[in-house]
Amino acid sequence: MASPFPDYIPKALAANYYLIFPAVLLIASLLRYKTLGLRLKAQEGTTPPSRSSPKMQHQCPVAQDTDIFPSTRVTENEGTTRCVKQPFDVFLVLDVEATCLQGAGFHWPSEIIEFPVCLMRWKDKSTDGSDQASQLEVVDEFRSFVKPTWAPELTPFCMNLTGITQAQVDNAPAFPSVLASCAQFLVKNGLIDAVTGKALVRFCWCSDGPYDVQNFVVKQCFISNIQMPEWLRGDVIDVRKEVVFWLEGKPSGFRRLPRPKPGETRKSMGIPDQLQALGLASFKGRQHSGIDDAHNIARILAELARRGVCLKPNCIIDPRRRWHWMGKRGEILKETLAYPDS
Repeated sequence: MASPFPDYIPKALAANYYLIFPAVLLIASLLRYKTLGLRLKAQEGTTPPSRSSPKMQHQCPVAQDTDIFPSTRVTENEGTTRCVKQPFDVFLVLDVEATCLQGAGFHWPSEIIEFPVCLMRWKDKSTDGSDQASQLEVVDEFRSFVKPTWAPELTPFCMNLTGITQAQVDNAPAFPSVLASCAQFLVKNGLIDAVTGKALVRFCWCSDGPYDVQNFVVKQCFISNIQMPEWLRGDVIDVRKEVVFWLEGKPSGFRRLPRPKPGETRKSMGIPDQLQALGLASFKGRQHSGIDDAHNIARILAELARRGVCLKPNCIIDPRRRWHWMGKRGEILKETLAYPDS
């Protein structure tokens, strides 16, 4: 069979044509994309970003130091109010307190002993379909102490930390009854259907960190041997994470915290730190009191809304999550627990 290549093409090149030609195309494509990337980079350096872009909405000057969370922040839009599209109508701020042993950590089978909720609504949400809003306020609240059943006696460490007494939990209802009362609270405020429990408005749970729903509620539902109610399911807003996003100029709704740059350290931002970073008055009430924590988280959420942060879930909740100490039907396998040194 005659060669398909002209006589002036070397035989060695012709023999490897089907290997060489794709490689040439690949190199040409890479050079093309590199050139395009350099052009775009040059344009970014000369063209200011649009004021409507998420980066401009949430940009905050960062102090030049090695601490990613300085004690204070000076922001350009401090004192201004910005309306943005808000996908949710109601926010439920939850901050539970739970039984604890000093040094046990979050993997311990803690039981909820306080279940407080602050219900927040928009004061100024537009009615023209644009869903623009910036002003959140607390319009109602729910609070109940909860009687623990697996470890009914509170430790001195737990009582000192939370301020909750043994008498308060002894006289409190068990967790299933507290959930039923909370459901009635949501029905009263028009959030869920009284019969089906289905949502009637767009609402979202919020907490300081992911642990309240992701950890404590999921564990408590297992210990109480009940299904997590539909109105408690769904992803939540980790308010602490949202504060970090705003301080670092990231759009809201990110799933992961940005990694610190080389030389930076990231310390945990408690509620007092968040209040200070946003220029708000100091913590009001008693820290680690569930209802007082919820009130202060609500203040932070309202401030984020005022600064134009789009409030939407950033934390995934798995109601089926399991821990090593979980047996069958609410059984706690004591032999798997490693008690901390007293």
